Amino acid sequence: MGNYAELLQSVTLPRVARIRQTFPDDHLLDIPQEIREALKREGTLDRIHTGDKVALSVGSRGINNLPLIVQTLVAELRKTGAEVTIIPAMGSHGGATAEGQQEILLRLGIVPEAVGAEIKSNMDVKMIGRLQDGLPVYLSEDALEADHIVLLNRIKPHTAFRGPIESGLVKMLTIGLGKQKGAEACHERGFKYMAQYLIEMGTLLLEKTKVTFGLGIIENAYDQTHSITAIPAEHLLSEEPNLLMLAKNLMPSLPVKQLDVLVVDEIGKDISGDGMDPNVTGRYPTPYAHGGPEVSKMALLDLTERSHGNANGIGTADLVAKRLVDKMDLEQTYPNALTSTVTGPVKIPLTLDSDYDVLRAAVKTCNADGPSNVRLVRIKNTLSIGEFWASEAVVKELSTHLVGLEIGELEEWKFNEAGNLMSEKCNG
Repeated sequence: MGNYAELLQSVTLPRVARIRQTFPDDHLLDIPQEIREALKREGTLDRIHTGDKVALSVGSRGINNLPLIVQTLVAELRKTGAEVTIIPAMGSHGGATAEGQQEILLRLGIVPEAVGAEIKSNMDVKMIGRLQDGLPVYLSEDALEADHIVLLNRIKPHTAFRGPIESGLVKMLTIGLGKQKGAEACHERGFKYMAQYLIEMGTLLLEKTKVTFGLGIIENAYDQTHSITAIPAEHLLSEEPNLLMLAKNLMPSLPVKQLDVLVVDEIGKDISGDGMDPNVTGRYPTPYAHGGPEVSKMALLDLTERSHGNANGIGTADLVAKRLVDKMDLEQTYPNALTSTVTGPVKIPLTLDSDYDVLRAAVKTCNADGPSNVRLVRIKNTLSIGEFWASEAVVKELSTHLVGLEIGELEEWKFNEAGNLMSEKCNG
């Protein structure tokens, strides 16, 4: 037994109970029909004609029903007689390489034969102009060769800054289609100025390039497609803020304001750009965003397979399991930090051999007064918090202050011979 294992030997984990909470679940039942209805808006599909070349941006974010949405949008664009090409729009993701970005799309289900359009992936960009302070603005050369640029993205709160426009269509244009150089330029002065630069760069690009319209996706708390909106290019800057407010109102959250320990079973780029959504965990990579619970110690256990080794966000935790670190690919992880200029999220925290050790270390260092008073919550990931585990202290609070929750019986943790949690996970 090593030194640190001896220090953890006397730590007792609090019993936990499974809790289910419900959120509004309004969502689209016929996504293709909703897209067709959205595209009836004047200034969108009606601007595209036979023989036109369309560059359709598709990013790396985890978006529910993405292959179906892309397939339907491509089909509607092709009905006009246009030629459609998919352009990866993901800044520096995929290791900041053309091959890496194409591979991300394929693994997200954006397969040319299935969606009806070829993928054209390279990192070449052209400088479109400069902002008043001299900052360059770039756009994909492949997108610039088209007669029309169509933007597609989910609209949601950003994880590192606040502003009228955060993650969405304008960000897809400025950072996504800007490729690595465009993303680097937008991040050059840090997240303190990101909201300002998104609008300034977006304004310049909308004026000087052939953006025709955008298709904005909103998801509900269960990661279901809530609504889809088509927006003509000239209305993007004025309409996206309203959709962002809707997205914020639909976001799920944990029903607690303060925790001694937050355990997250898995992180990954397919879950959030930061591996896990800080809007849920309360742990942000910069001081320019806020919200969520106050957490004393956060523990991470694993990395999703679909993250392909990109462990961005690991550094916002306090303790991690060795199995997560072993799956970390620095070639995939570091380009995010180097491009965004925020290095904290890729630092490796205190690493322990097993889940059991991680949990005991988190309890030992959280400064709670005994196991029965430890305020602990365990979630599968930040997309799945409809179901979670909570310690006795949290259960007591929720039982007396909230209604509409299903609370199970308190039980002991279950570990396998390696000291890792059994496969029974929160399902969300």
